[in-house]
Amino acid sequence: MSRRVRRKVARKGKEKLVLPSYPKLKMKFRVWNRNRVVDWTSLPDDTVIQLFSCLNYRDRNKLIISMPDMEVLGVSPYFCERISSDAIKATALCCPKLKKLRLSGIQDVHGDAINALAKHCPNLTDIGFIDCLNVDEIALGNVLSVRFLSVAGTSNMKWGAVSHHWHKLPNLTGLDVSRTDIGPTAVSRLLSSSQSLKVLCALNCSVLEEDVHFAASKIKGRNVFLDWRSSRCKDKNLDEMMIWLEWILSLTLLRIAESSQQGLDEFWLKQGAALLLNLMHSSQEDVQERAATGLATFVVIDDENTSIHHGRAEAVMQDGGIHLLLNLAKSWREGLQSEAAKAIANLSVHSSVAKAVAEEGGINILAGLARSVNRLVAEEAAGGLWNLSSAIAEAGGVKALVDLIFKWFSDGDGVLERAAGALANLAADDECTEVAVAGGVHALVMLARNCKCEGVQEQAARALANLAAHGDSNSNNAAVGQEAGALEALVQLTQSPHEGVRQEAAGALWNLSFDDRNGKQLQQLVALKHWLLLHKPAQMPPQVYKKGLLVLSGDYQFQKPIGIIAIGQEGGVAPLIALAALTQHQNFYLPVSSDVHETAAGALWNLAFNPGNALRIVEEGGVPALVHLCSSSVSKMARFMAALALAYMFDGRMDEYALIGTSSESISKGVSLDGARRMALKNIESFVLKFSDQQSFSAAAASSLLVHWHNGAEIGRFVAMLRNPSSVLKACAAFALLQFTIPGGRHAMHHASLMLNAGAAGSARLLQRSNSLAAKIFARIVLRNLEHHNIESSL
Repeated sequence: MSRRVRRKVARKGKEKLVLPSYPKLKMKFRVWNRNRVVDWTSLPDDTVIQLFSCLNYRDRNKLIISMPDMEVLGVSPYFCERISSDAIKATALCCPKLKKLRLSGIQDVHGDAINALAKHCPNLTDIGFIDCLNVDEIALGNVLSVRFLSVAGTSNMKWGAVSHHWHKLPNLTGLDVSRTDIGPTAVSRLLSSSQSLKVLCALNCSVLEEDVHFAASKIKGRNVFLDWRSSRCKDKNLDEMMIWLEWILSLTLLRIAESSQQGLDEFWLKQGAALLLNLMHSSQEDVQERAATGLATFVVIDDENTSIHHGRAEAVMQDGGIHLLLNLAKSWREGLQSEAAKAIANLSVHSSVAKAVAEEGGINILAGLARSVNRLVAEEAAGGLWNLSSAIAEAGGVKALVDLIFKWFSDGDGVLERAAGALANLAADDECTEVAVAGGVHALVMLARNCKCEGVQEQAARALANLAAHGDSNSNNAAVGQEAGALEALVQLTQSPHEGVRQEAAGALWNLSFDDRNGKQLQQLVALKHWLLLHKPAQMPPQVYKKGLLVLSGDYQFQKPIGIIAIGQEGGVAPLIALAALTQHQNFYLPVSSDVHETAAGALWNLAFNPGNALRIVEEGGVPALVHLCSSSVSKMARFMAALALAYMFDGRMDEYALIGTSSESISKGVSLDGARRMALKNIESFVLKFSDQQSFSAAAASSLLVHWHNGAEIGRFVAMLRNPSSVLKACAAFALLQFTIPGGRHAMHHASLMLNAGAAGSARLLQRSNSLAAKIFARIVLRNLEHHNIESSL
């Protein structure tokens, strides 16, 4: 599982809105001197003022006094919805030196406001009314000073009036009508009639693109930005035009990428990606930031399911985009850092890009950004590390991820989800012990216990599940089990209303249940029965239900098998039998698969260890279901475990339990133990005989590495079965012990040691005198395996 790629999204009522790239900054203020007057005229050129409501009257007055000297005013769409034409008119009156006005997302720009700009702002050369609803076209024809004009994305334009009036503007050099419904007639008239117009940008204009005279294939393009930047001859007018062109193209490309418009694959692959990369060379930092955001956005196909367009990602990589983005991530500006890290993260979903990022030193750069005090920067950097998990450990990124969790624990769900997701990917590697060493277990348990965000809970549980999945290959499993509150937190998460959280928590508990180093704490897993028994398989996702049942049924390993007794007594057997007999009930919710069969057979095998549960399995009709699995399942492991479950049930212990009469239902159900025993032994014998020849045995041996860890009680049960009066059960027990001890098996030496302690060697030698050929063959191989492991352990 990899992290989900995301665009910036906000919600307005029930409508989902894709927002532009401006970061939301949380600003903290410290008052050094209450009597000090703020000098607004000394602010940097790119300062965005959002503080008016926070100012005292003296500072507000100073701000107003500075307005007559204001030359540039740009307002983002966040703040334009309530801006009226009266406000624009007031701006014209207050800012006579205004040279550049760029507004976005205004509802109506009336003629009187535009005429006020034309009258009171004689130096106004750059106007942008972008993504507006209504703009007075005729009034714009009165702003004679304008050189650069953008109405990109603006609706309800009367293009007849535009072509009739705007061509008369004496200084109009650049016009941007991108993302509008302008037609070929208006464009032709503007180009032919205007004496000053040199650049007309009409990107993503559907009506225009349908006209054959404006088809892209008719025009041979060239890289004008490269020519301009490399030119030694400096031309002030050309520089101003190219700077304006960079600005409007970066904005238009970002809007197109955010809209996820269909049918643009060819454009992005042949032109769009290269153009975004070209804009990253701009000297304008806001252009660089929008270009990086565009790269992060246009590659995403589905922002909820980790789906990106691999062709677009490869186009960015092949054009040197990784190097450019990493350099941009080194910028001192946090906005650039955040957007570059986001682009790297999204592109790195592609494995080749991830490799390129690692080779370019991207791990160290992202690890450094992850330590940023800016939450947005840290969040995007953590997302990048999530997709680059394979190389993080070598670059020291594990400690950075753990530190992120502690730093942003109280206020940063996005950072926490990405950091936990990256740790989860790292924990999937059984060679990786750095997560536990760096304090990752404590951090992840803290998230699982205290964080309320479902995404964070899911990734924390997944990380803990991966850490606990390696058994005795490293110390992570024990570290998770011994961490205070870990098991309680995971049990609590199994009751989450979120499917992913439940599944990962159940998986973590299942993995932990295999390690006896977790000791008596695992008896707390009995709390799961309340969750399992309140639900039916048709009411929850298959993986969640299966893992939960396996956790409970696997609790037989401990001295007090609370779990397996409880699940048997409180109605947990019937759902398992339904799983085992799934192919006979096609309307059942779960899909038929080998995984389902293995789950059911394994759980029933574990439950059958207890004679009371074995009797309940018989009473509930479990024998035909297990026989069906044993004879017909597509999974060899399911057939094997079904045979062992049947062997448990009829090795004699259930008969003694039935004679005591503790099961009140056995009489009413009229179950015939003799008939069930004959059916079971017949199918066990058929299963065992299939592996008595060399070829079949070799195939079985090849699957032995899938055998799980078993404790002394279970090994002792099979050793005792070697002395059972039934030759079928003797052969089955020998075959099971053979499988448990095949050289090369993950737990083979452990099982061999338990068998020797239980006297398996003597029982196997006696079995060599059996009349059953299969029992003799298997007993001989068991002895050979024991000898092999005895010699190996003495070396």
